[in-house]
Amino acid sequence: MRDANMISLHLGCGSRFIPGFVHIDKADFSHIDYNHDIQHLPMFADNSVDLVYSSHALEYFDRLEAKEDLEEWHRILRPKGILRLAVPDFEALVKAYETYGSIEKLLGPLYGRMIMQTLQGEQPIYHKTAYDFVSLKELLEQSGFTNVRRYDWKITIHKNYDDFSQAYIPHMDKEAGLLVSLNVESEKI
Repeated sequence: MRDANMISLHLGCGSRFIPGFVHIDKADFSHIDYNHDIQHLPMFADNSVDLVYSSHALEYFDRLEAKEDLEEWHRILRPKGILRLAVPDFEALVKAYETYGSIEKLLGPLYGRMIMQTLQGEQPIYHKTAYDFVSLKELLEQSGFTNVRRYDWKITIHKNYDDFSQAYIPHMDKEAGLLVSLNVESEKI
């Protein structure tokens, strides 16, 4: 059972609502607790958060920005706090291309373009980078995280809320498809 005092953040949540989480995004949805960018979180003190979850948001920042984001998320996590990330998995996308021979199936995960409805109006955002496990692990470790490992979305507290951590090719084929989301968690010492 989950501790009611536990603070869990859902960064870059967009339209996805997960009960028990604090939702932070620049998008304009009624469930968002803080309409704010996810790069700077001044509303949270150092060492105050138990879990930071961000699914398919980190790739919208270039590698330098991503390192700064991760350092900020590290700042707010408590010791032994968990950072759980999902990003497009470049290695899996290469396998999908080799299997299906269609670049069309890969354009969204690689170059994602999304129109975000913000309080200031529509804002297009794009993916700026891609990761494989080795490169994401290295970036996490450079940002102060340890015990970097893959996680299985099926055994998380957010497993019943379909987000891109459950992205498969062919689309939604969770039984026989290829998972194209790199799901990684790590912790703060």
